[in-house]
Amino acid sequence: MKELVEVLAQSLVDHPEAVTVSETEKDNEIILELKVDPEDMGKVIGKQGRIAKAIRAMVKAAASRTDKKVVVEIGH
Repeated sequence: MKELVEVLAQSLVDHPEAVTVSETEKDNEIILELKVDPEDMGKVIGKQGRIAKAIRAMVKAAASRTDKKVVVEIGH
């Protein structure tokens, strides 16, 4: 999952070297925290949050094979 989010984010931004994804696991939940350069926040979130929703939907689909809930948090 971590690699999927990282590849998606790097393909969207102008500063791919600034993209980092950290993974935290709690009980039955995996939290993926995506951090990008402040200049690239708009590109990752998109108009009305559409790109962020799409990233979350893709991760949710990829996580459907596991029994864990996956949450994607976006920050800078």
